[in-house]
Amino acid sequence: MRARATVGEVSDALEKAWGRYRADTQKVTGVYAAAYDSAEGWDKLRDEITAFAEEQGRRPRVMIAKLGQDGHDRGAKVVATAFADLGYDVDMGPLFQTAEECARQAIENDVHAVGVSTLAAGHKTLVPAIIEALKAQGGDDIIVFVGGVIPKQDYAFLYDAGVRGIYGPGTPIPASAKDVLERIRETARAR
Repeated sequence: MRARATVGEVSDALEKAWGRYRADTQKVTGVYAAAYDSAEGWDKLRDEITAFAEEQGRRPRVMIAKLGQDGHDRGAKVVATAFADLGYDVDMGPLFQTAEECARQAIENDVHAVGVSTLAAGHKTLVPAIIEALKAQGGDDIIVFVGGVIPKQDYAFLYDAGVRGIYGPGTPIPASAKDVLERIRETARAR
């Protein structure tokens, strides 16, 4: 640091010496569904996801990703748990992924969608980067949606970049899950 190294250079040096920290990305199932069991629409949405699986031969599969230096994953884990409780197949990417790493994992896991969870104001750089990385690696049929803290004035920029859904703070998870399912259906019909 005294020699004016950047944070990235310091991080790379530390990673070479001690390896990269891998946070536990395990999700818990059943917790979110218990809160919504009696909620109108939860069971109907679960039935729609089951119908999608019967039509397509597999359940809708999403990957929840944390890109760049955004290390806050509580919200991502809540969303992953709720989507899994609804019947989605859910993969969790590790913290601090690059767009290229995320695209590779999404393609290898054959997901329908990547959901980028963002809290660290990197959305205008990282989200277009994941869309481009997916295209470059042959995964341009994988849709991208974004959740987290995103100023409304940035929504048009993200939609223009190719984002298919944006879910800010306060968006009910069943509403976002329903919208993601609709976007996945649209893409499946277009194939």
